Amino acid sequence: MSSPSNRESNQPESPSASLLDRIFRDREGQIVIGQAPNLPLIVGLVATGLQAVLPNGSGQAALDLVAFGAWFTWAWQELFDGVNYFRRSLGLMGLVILIVLRLNV
Repeated sequence: MSSPSNRESNQPESPSASLLDRIFRDREGQIVIGQAPNLPLIVGLVATGLQAVLPNGSGQAALDLVAFGAWFTWAWQELFDGVNYFRRSLGLMGLVILIVLRLNV
């Protein structure tokens, strides 16, 4: 027989949870705003940084493709697998910014 605290942590959020709780807390009740960088974020940062220092050419085009793919992957993962609404909104904003920058709007 499990203790009441174990059962409560496995159940979905209660309807009485405040809006701030739903935005910033994960399933375990911990406040999550920032996390350790994952691989797509690290690759995106490095590729974007290298784009700034390398001259134009075929290497620049390859770095642009890698950077876009990494940022898109990071945003997609945050949007659909984020631990709370704040992280998911970061993913949505990231995708919108990537699309706007790619379309040069």
